[in-house]
Amino acid sequence: MNELFANVRWDEIGIATWDTLLMVGGSMFFIVLFGLPLGVLLFLTGKRQLLEQPALYGVVSFVVNVLRSVPFIILLIVMIPLTVALVGTSLGVKGVIPPLVAAGTPFFARLVETSLREVDRGIIEATQAMGASTRQIVTGALLPEALPGIIAGITVTAITLVSYAAMAGVVGGGGLGDLAIRYGYQRFQTDVMIVTVVLLVVIVQLMQMLGDRLVLYFSRR
Repeated sequence: MNELFANVRWDEIGIATWDTLLMVGGSMFFIVLFGLPLGVLLFLTGKRQLLEQPALYGVVSFVVNVLRSVPFIILLIVMIPLTVALVGTSLGVKGVIPPLVAAGTPFFARLVETSLREVDRGIIEATQAMGASTRQIVTGALLPEALPGIIAGITVTAITLVSYAAMAGVVGGGGLGDLAIRYGYQRFQTDVMIVTVVLLVVIVQLMQMLGDRLVLYFSRR
């Protein structure tokens, strides 16, 4: 085993794995914090919805589409000055979280909007008939009914962030992607590359399994 993975330093692998989980977990917190209300806003101001506002929807939708269309590696580089201003560095775990949030928030917001659109219109009309306010409709009917879809959206977004976090290794972002590039690619250490890829696959599989179980659980409630 030692000969097969002669170049692998398991302590560095452990640290890099933890850094990747921190990047994904930290950015997901802010993505849900910002993306959930943004997705609700997109839904409410859309056509034939509770707060229909074509102009506002058009502006917000345009901004979301622009951010979604920028490749992450370009966004990562373009945001370096802003990232330094926000967290004091563009390297390591802290330096990757702002670009991850900027890339993931519009993506997640669209998934939230789609989940809300799938809620039965009759539920909204019944809640309105009982005299509920817009806030009560959103918190008491829309979000609970759309919860399985929102959880599925969180899962998809988190898995996407794993690949983004690995990509951040190109600019010294840390984590498994950084190890794969510095050792696996630049130093031709194939064993390091194999280990990092396997760990990334394992992380993605575990996230998908957890997400699927949560979706199934809340769908049955």
